[in-house]
Amino acid sequence: MSVGTATRHRRMAAASTARHPNEMDAMRVIRAIEQRERYRYVHPTVSPVESGYLVRSPCCSRNIDPGGGEIDVAWLDWNERQRQWTLLRKDHKADCWIEDSRYARLGELLMRLNGDPQKVFWQ
Repeated sequence: MSVGTATRHRRMAAASTARHPNEMDAMRVIRAIEQRERYRYVHPTVSPVESGYLVRSPCCSRNIDPGGGEIDVAWLDWNERQRQWTLLRKDHKADCWIEDSRYARLGELLMRLNGDPQKVFWQ
C-alpha cells in the first residue's frame, strides 16, 4: 500500500468515527443530572449508546415500576449530519421513545432534562 493510499484510509477512518458517545461528555451528563430538581435521592446511571447516552434511574415514585426497579429516563441522541442533539423521553405504557426537543448544545439539553416541570422524564 502506498503512503498516499494509507493516508486516505486514515482520513476516511477518522471521518467515520462518531463524536458521541465519548468519556468527556458522558461525565458532563453525569455531573449535570446530579443537579436535577426531581428525585435527587436516587442515583441514575448514564450509559453510552450508539450515538449518545441513555439515562436510567431507580423508579422511586413506583408509578412506572411498582417494585422500584431501574427505568429508562431519557435518551440523548446526537445527529452528526444535522449537528444537533435530540432529547427523547420514554413512553412506558407504549414502550417507545418520544422526541421531546432538539438542541444545538448539550448544555441546553441538560437544562431541559434537569428542570422537567411537566415530570415527563423524572417520573
